[in-house]
Amino acid sequence: MQLRYSYRVYPDATQRRALASAFGCARVVWNDCLRDRKEAHAAGRPYVKSADLSRLRITQAKRTEERAWLADVSAVVLQQSLRDLDTAYKNFFDSIKGKRRGRKVAPPRYKSKKDTRLSIRLNTNAFSLQDDGTVYVAKVGNIKVKWSRPLPAAPTSLTVVKDSSGRYFMSFVVDTDPAPLPVLDTETGIDLGLSAFAVLADGTKISSPKFLRRAEKKLKRLQRDLSRKAKGSNNRAKARIKVARQHAGVADRRRDWHHKESTRIIRDNQAVYVEDLAVSGLSRTRLAKSVHDAGWSSFVNMLEYKAAKHGRYFGKIGRFEPTSQVCSACGIKDGPKALHVREWACGECGTVHHRDVNAARNILAAGRADRLNASWSAGKTRTKVPAQRDEAGSHRNGQTTVVGIPAF
Repeated sequence: MQLRYSYRVYPDATQRRALASAFGCARVVWNDCLRDRKEAHAAGRPYVKSADLSRLRITQAKRTEERAWLADVSAVVLQQSLRDLDTAYKNFFDSIKGKRRGRKVAPPRYKSKKDTRLSIRLNTNAFSLQDDGTVYVAKVGNIKVKWSRPLPAAPTSLTVVKDSSGRYFMSFVVDTDPAPLPVLDTETGIDLGLSAFAVLADGTKISSPKFLRRAEKKLKRLQRDLSRKAKGSNNRAKARIKVARQHAGVADRRRDWHHKESTRIIRDNQAVYVEDLAVSGLSRTRLAKSVHDAGWSSFVNMLEYKAAKHGRYFGKIGRFEPTSQVCSACGIKDGPKALHVREWACGECGTVHHRDVNAARNILAAGRADRLNASWSAGKTRTKVPAQRDEAGSHRNGQTTVVGIPAF
């Protein structure tokens, strides 16, 4: 299992200039290689291989006058930029061929100088952890890191990120073993919503903190100040950073809250079931701001990887299941109901239901049924092998990626 640990870092002025140079060189290599492939495709020539691009746009380009400054940064940064382009093309090709699940992936695009979020990737040849707590980055130096928690193992790769608010982070990828929790008998279904962020099958309600709504007044003032600054001026750049910092604070608080709630749910339940919501569709309605403020997709992703990490079961039911129309007591479908109807009585058995609690119980029942059917179908088609307690399941290529909370 692969875990990702992110930490806040504090480069000095000289190191910030070196990192800015590395960000720019990585962008230039990306754009040069992308341009060569686009021109070859437009001219009907074969797809340009990575080895040819590496030789032409990195090795030979350093010897030219117009690209001699590429030698000022680590060669690993430039090679990783080319590998990132290869990954982007692979995702695009797999998407149009139907090999990649989910929404269609667009082809790679050129990177702009105006991009506010910048990053470079390095392998173990270009960075090392020092005894004094700093991290050495090739041709940048020893960068001060705020270690909020120790790394469980030696990192295999490093990503240095500068976000839109001007903060710097280091993200380490670490190979480690799963950490299963003790087996429990409790299972739960979760109904996600806006009035209450989540309602569990046992009736527990998790209130929505609405971080964006609470910060909206200050954001409006900062956006108004930004709109009054002349385009291209230094004052406008300063105002943009103020807006970005406010948005970053909202995102950090939301992410921290998501981590705490998802961890609690995973620790308290052996199996967790949720509904496969069409978040991208809901984000195009009049409820878009509230949907984005809730962050359902991020929360569900956290539940999924934490279940795999800690030996729990995670399942999704179809988004077209009539969870709000079926009585969880007798199973009779009572018909659709308007959103303002929060409580209703079953016309068959007379049970009075809270809309969200009833939906959560139906999600739990549907998830159990899907899990049972999947297990029965698998048993018919292949030999039954007893599952190990520490093998909770896996993601693509048998690996699970965990994104940590940025440390401050």
